Amino acid sequence: MVTGASTAEMAVVLIDARKGVLTQTRRHSLLVDLLGIKNIIVAINKIDLIDYSQEVFDGISQQYLEFAKSLHFESIHFVPICALTGENLTLSSTNTPWYAGPRLIEIAETVAVGTQDLSGAFRMSVQSVSRPNSDFRGYMGTIASGEISVGDQIRVNPSGMETRVKGFADFDGPRHSASAGESVCLLLEDEVDISRGDLLSSVVDPALVSDHVEVHLVWLAEEAMIPQRSYLLKIGSKEVRAHIDRLKYRIDINSNEHVSAVTLGLNDIGICNISTVTPIGLDPYDLNRSTGAFVLIDRITNRTVGAGMIRHSLRRSENVQWQELTVGREQRELMNEQKGFVVWLTGLSGSGKSTIANALEVMLHQRKIRTFVLDGDNVRHGLNADLGFTETDRAENIRRVAEVAKLFVDAGMVTIVSFISPFEAERSLAKEIIGESDFFEVFVDAPMVVVEKRDTKGLYAKARAGLLPNFTGVDSPYEIPTNPNLRVESSVSSVVECIDQIVAELVRNSFL
Repeated sequence: MVTGASTAEMAVVLIDARKGVLTQTRRHSLLVDLLGIKNIIVAINKIDLIDYSQEVFDGISQQYLEFAKSLHFESIHFVPICALTGENLTLSSTNTPWYAGPRLIEIAETVAVGTQDLSGAFRMSVQSVSRPNSDFRGYMGTIASGEISVGDQIRVNPSGMETRVKGFADFDGPRHSASAGESVCLLLEDEVDISRGDLLSSVVDPALVSDHVEVHLVWLAEEAMIPQRSYLLKIGSKEVRAHIDRLKYRIDINSNEHVSAVTLGLNDIGICNISTVTPIGLDPYDLNRSTGAFVLIDRITNRTVGAGMIRHSLRRSENVQWQELTVGREQRELMNEQKGFVVWLTGLSGSGKSTIANALEVMLHQRKIRTFVLDGDNVRHGLNADLGFTETDRAENIRRVAEVAKLFVDAGMVTIVSFISPFEAERSLAKEIIGESDFFEVFVDAPMVVVEKRDTKGLYAKARAGLLPNFTGVDSPYEIPTNPNLRVESSVSSVVECIDQIVAELVRNSFL
């Protein structure tokens, strides 16, 4: 089911009207949610065997809605059906006059589907390198997402080498471009080292390269998962040896709660850290299904034992032991009489992050709360003075700051971080480093026209003139947070109003 549903836009969850919502129903629904499918039809089948009871139908519908509150479905349609006779499946039923909704087939035909594959960044896993003679080299594969045209600059992952598309080898004659779903043979301007399994990506919006990732893992084998055992990880056309560093927790199917566990059994779902022996090109699954999904294969039996979705990349530490100290965070917080945590302010340059951070620290300081502000510009004068503004340097910038913020949290301090932090993946990594329970993300939202008016340094003008490359909002993207703890609109709210909103939410969520 997992591999088959990974490309679906809609799912039909079948429920036996006589039995209601079962553990299997919850498991299938959770898998559908993890796979990123947003449109759901709940088909309550065998409605004839309960005498077409509206009361039973409504009860099952309510039970399912209660369970689905913690999931992320955008639309849920309930349909009473009898698959044996086709009632409300393909034919309207006279036995359910209380149901005025559409037939299941009508819902399936009219549900809105996304265009993620076409609108996403270019990705293509190299399936084969064609070299019929010394004068020809073509790179074959199916475009997983986005579009590619002659002259476009691409990056080879994991090597990081860059080149341009020279053309396409096509039996139907010359072509200038291709898009998601098409199988192509790319011709490149430079002779670069590319092998089967390498991931070609856009230079503007490149894939991540990592050998250590956090994943949602569905265990498919009867034999229990064994951490540290070597498996074969297959992602796209790439196969690489990998092992599960540790199981962080198992997800309880009935309650969706996180349960401590040391292994996963058949059909269990958990969050794991996985390491590969060599870096691979990838994307978080919620950004790209094709390059964020993988399977684990038993190297001995060659059977698929697991299927997973990449959440985000993790940093790696080798041959380093953690030194336990006598005085820890708990003792420091007791002495400070406060809890340590991070308020992470993210937004465009000129959105008001630094101003809000400063005002927030002043308010907390007046309340005798120990604080420290990590400001993006200030940190680049020292700790991160060696970093530029490429995607790679931006990611390292955030990683370092997150590590420093984590140290302040361990010291029992309220740490206010004010960074553009434009990429969702890096913000997720920061949350991972600091710890979700200690991380409060605030999206400082302001439209481009406002931030440019506030730009007293003229940075946006310089960027638009080509004098300031990789400037966020101009020629480098800002990825709007998908699920921040709080969004403040600094263009319509005063600084005082913004910090009042932040403090109120901190109190409501038991940070203060």
